[in-house]
Amino acid sequence: MAQRRGLLIILSSPSGAGKSTLARRLRDWDSSILFSVSATTRPPRPGEQDGVDYVFTSEHEFKAQVAAGEMLEHAHVFGNWYGSPQAPVQAAIDAGQDVLFDIDWQGAQQIRNSSLGQHTLSIFLLPPSIPELRRRLEGRGLDDAVTIARRMQKSWDEISHWDGYDFVLVNDDLDQTESHLKTIITATRLRRSQQPDLTGHVRRLQAEFEEQP
Repeated sequence: MAQRRGLLIILSSPSGAGKSTLARRLRDWDSSILFSVSATTRPPRPGEQDGVDYVFTSEHEFKAQVAAGEMLEHAHVFGNWYGSPQAPVQAAIDAGQDVLFDIDWQGAQQIRNSSLGQHTLSIFLLPPSIPELRRRLEGRGLDDAVTIARRMQKSWDEISHWDGYDFVLVNDDLDQTESHLKTIITATRLRRSQQPDLTGHVRRLQAEFEEQP
């Protein structure tokens, strides 16, 4: 048995609040953290690799996996399906490895309500302001004006679910937010539910105590 169980680390935020950047920084900090590669029915963007950025699949194949109970979570976002295959996540946490999820509130809620919910650490990132959120979206240069407007409209729906998370951070300083994330993860790794050997250790201590003269 692993010395500790892995965590399912969930990062959520409205688009443009910095979760993808912070997810990359966390993996640079600890390369043992695995990134959950989501399956999606949307077409690849330039430079994206199948199996690395996403597992690109057809809608028919995706729905078949959902029906078979093979998705830990799934959601329909901006006209496409996204989901997290359960088998690799289960194998990772059983081996004591943390798995990082960059998903929205719907996916976070499904994971928290799943059989793996007790091993979940959920963190929501808030932008410092709505004008700043728009500036970041426009500065990425990834979306046209219509898509940005749609993302801004959806941002309030995302933000309204902030109180369903274990921790909430205002990302007004990227370095400071990164530091807070590291502290949260380090502490949660020591949570009692993540240390399967503790019960056995306490029983040994009890036995040793009873053997004392």
